[in-house]
Amino acid sequence: MTIVAADWLPYCLPLRRPWQTSQGSLSKRRGSLLRLRTADGLTGWGDCAPLPEFGIEEAAARALAEECAQLDLAAQHAGLPLCSWLAGKPLPDSVAVNAALGPISTATPEAIADALTAGYRILKFKVGGAPLATEIAGLTSICATLPPDVLLRLDANGAWGEADAGRFLLACRPLPVEGVEEPLQAPDAATLRRLQALVAFPLALDEARHLIDGAFWQDPPVRRLIVKPARCGGLLSSVELGLRALAASVECVVTSGLESACGLSACVHLAAVIAPDACHGLATAGWLTIDTGTPPVISRGRMHLPQAAGLGFSASYANGAFRPDPFPVPE
Repeated sequence: MTIVAADWLPYCLPLRRPWQTSQGSLSKRRGSLLRLRTADGLTGWGDCAPLPEFGIEEAAARALAEECAQLDLAAQHAGLPLCSWLAGKPLPDSVAVNAALGPISTATPEAIADALTAGYRILKFKVGGAPLATEIAGLTSICATLPPDVLLRLDANGAWGEADAGRFLLACRPLPVEGVEEPLQAPDAATLRRLQALVAFPLALDEARHLIDGAFWQDPPVRRLIVKPARCGGLLSSVELGLRALAASVECVVTSGLESACGLSACVHLAAVIAPDACHGLATAGWLTIDTGTPPVISRGRMHLPQAAGLGFSASYANGAFRPDPFPVPE
């Protein structure tokens, strides 16, 4: 393939309500799409969506966009969806996803009911933003209202020391909790191992990438890894990580870095490759008031993979997402 044109399209996507991170709140999502065009008429897309609050730096986001656009073109050239091209075999046409409902302290019965009606069977909440006793009480109250087949996934974003993390996890033991992400402010393998021993459900590493070294794979201190492609070095590096995790009996869950529809499409292809039977954290398109294109469709709690060759993404130019400078574009 001969690439004859490459350009960056900057975007600014307002959020419907603030997105809470460990560093504060986010009201807009800014980034740029990379568009590559070939001599034979193909167009490849990649999403450069830096977000330091998620550990996604500019250079890594740009590298992911460049890799994704190249892989999009390669899969189109082969006539295969990106996930099938990466895996070397046909894959299921959808993956399960959890509902993303924000902080547990602001959860409403209406939002929970809407998620259940939409078919979600794992509901994800942020914890660690309110006093521990308040959140435990709120969690217990929510669990009392849930159908028996619904589970909760909780993300603490590094909120606690070991004592408070242990107290919270012990309170979760009789509840339908499916997993807890990043419980520790200053995580280390020994402390995580002690906390994991307290509960039957997985603890997960997300931000604490420094712990994933050679020693980690010899004796994993937690049972789950959160995979964000830009933080993991790209799609191919994420596939490699997934293979190592599988060999070590560690679960992988692919989660959104609040990307636009382009980046979300790449994430769902990755999820199908490395963990087709897991429930992934990719139901975030609804947080955006406008988008760079049409995101993957979700129905009955499952995200459907684009079936076109390649990434299956096309940009929408008439919805106001794309803006000229002053938004910075990678050079």
